[in-house]
Amino acid sequence: MRIAGGGHMRDWLALHDRPALVVGAGGLGGASAVSLAAQGARVALVDVDERRLEAVVRAAKEAGGEGTVEPIACDIRSAERCRAVVDEAVRLVGTPQVFLHAVGRNVRRPVLDLGDADWADLLELNLSTAYWLGQQVGRLMVAAGYGRMVFVSSVSGLLAHADHAPYAATKGGLNQLVRVMAREWAASGVTVNAVAPGYIETDLTKDHLDRNGNRETLAGLVPARRLGVPEEVADAVTFLASDRAGFITGQVLYVDGGRVLV
Repeated sequence: MRIAGGGHMRDWLALHDRPALVVGAGGLGGASAVSLAAQGARVALVDVDERRLEAVVRAAKEAGGEGTVEPIACDIRSAERCRAVVDEAVRLVGTPQVFLHAVGRNVRRPVLDLGDADWADLLELNLSTAYWLGQQVGRLMVAAGYGRMVFVSSVSGLLAHADHAPYAATKGGLNQLVRVMAREWAASGVTVNAVAPGYIETDLTKDHLDRNGNRETLAGLVPARRLGVPEEVADAVTFLASDRAGFITGQVLYVDGGRVLV
């Protein structure tokens, strides 16, 4: 079967043998790494948790496909370590043509109950690492004249959820960082987009969802009347990382079952 633009359906996304760097091996990053590898990409996967890395490597092998996942254990919370991780990814899989930032943490407390460390820690992990890694990978992609960059944002970057102040601020800032990077690098063949998940069942959200009927309450806020799963976010990431998304840049794609509509 032929499709518009040439090629066969099996290589429709044109990700086979593409070097990719995925930072964050948790639910969304891990699922995205597996999805990219299933499409044939050569993925360097970064996380501070070695057991999480091992689990994703196993999942990628079990999923089949011709791609690979190469683990890199690293705490990325400094500009120097972010740059070193990019260098290591280049050594392992080649200069990244695909980049995904899927790192984030939340502290659910009211503004008046937050300490200075809560603000500083979330700003560094959620937003500063996106800037440091995006800048370093961006240099390589601009020089190469090609790149697909995706950042994991959140519906919290748009909605004013109580008890989410630092998290929401970092995601709103991330959305604007994505837009500026996209504007500056578009002429160099580099696209920069974000996916903004709604309520997804991940390691980050599991403890919260398991308490006080939160899972049922949140599902009731979603027009689709259910929570999402990591693979649904990974599908959006994989599309934005592909050649089929070459004229899409500076966008925030909400993967939320309609949550931001109400």
